[in-house]
Amino acid sequence: MTEHLPHKLRSDARDNRDRILDAARALFSADGLDVPMREIARRAGVGPATLYRRFPTKQALVAEAFADQLHACRAIVDEGCADPDPWRGLCRVIERICELHARDRGFTEAFLSAFPGAPDVAGRAYTVQAVAGLAQRAKDAGRLRSDFVLDDLILVLMANKGIHTRSTTTQVMASRRFAALVIQAFEARPWHAPLPPAARLASEAPAGA
Repeated sequence: MTEHLPHKLRSDARDNRDRILDAARALFSADGLDVPMREIARRAGVGPATLYRRFPTKQALVAEAFADQLHACRAIVDEGCADPDPWRGLCRVIERICELHARDRGFTEAFLSAFPGAPDVAGRAYTVQAVAGLAQRAKDAGRLRSDFVLDDLILVLMANKGIHTRSTTTQVMASRRFAALVIQAFEARPWHAPLPPAARLASEAPAGA
């Protein structure tokens, strides 16, 4: 019996970790990142001490809970940047990132939130910097309006986050339509009136982006 005890403890630890992550994803997606850690522990059926032993900070829990979404976000951006047509690549990035965020409110919260001292929890800096380069190429090609700034992308995600419907399917449909409207507004056209000054939202964006 003693020989099997370490394996059982490891199995129990894995089960606890999986339950914590499942509970965190569900609560973050439903209620955002303000959910107390104790509520996550309660939903997972573990004690607070067990939760903090596995995830000492909420930042660590958020990063692990949304690791799959982060990888998907990076793949979307990398694919868009690899497109030889920068405008087409940028449009695909906007469409697919809006859909990704529409499917998971918690990931949107993580992407838009800034944790003091946390190591880029949602990969936001990577995404913003990569899209900045893609946007500049689309401007150089004459397809993206010249007064677009990276803060506009953050503004789009903030607005997309406000789409709430009764089903995920309807929410994704609404997000796709919203993305299409945004893309039309971003396209360079001679009759576009200049935009008002941008609010500084994308702190990671290069100067002048």
